[in-house]
Amino acid sequence: MRNLLALAMAGLMTAAAPAADEPAKDKPATIEQVEKQLEKGAQLLDVRTKSEWDKGHLKGATRVDIFKDGFLEKVKAKMDPKKPLVVYCHSGGRSADATEQLREAGFTTVYDLDGGITAWKKAGKPVEK
Repeated sequence: MRNLLALAMAGLMTAAAPAADEPAKDKPATIEQVEKQLEKGAQLLDVRTKSEWDKGHLKGATRVDIFKDGFLEKVKAKMDPKKPLVVYCHSGGRSADATEQLREAGFTTVYDLDGGITAWKKAGKPVEK
């Protein structure tokens, strides 16, 4: 009986764990997880300033500066709250704040790129200007 219970618990824990390409909802997403989400058609949001954007950004990203007034309204006007959204900044601080705000505003699936564009570049991933 104890073995049966242990097997049942292990099965539940495995079923509840996200797939390797699915980031946990409460943790930043790895570069590999972000790439998988983008391959699946996730939206991409850069929350940095214009001058940061001009130095390089991820291909296909939309920029909305988190420090500007009307941040949430601007994102809602450009992004579909029902589609997965990947958010990034320079190193992860602003994108973590943006991720929280967006989830509270009704965006259903929001992923925060762990380490931001700095980690992306360090991993040798492409950026465009």
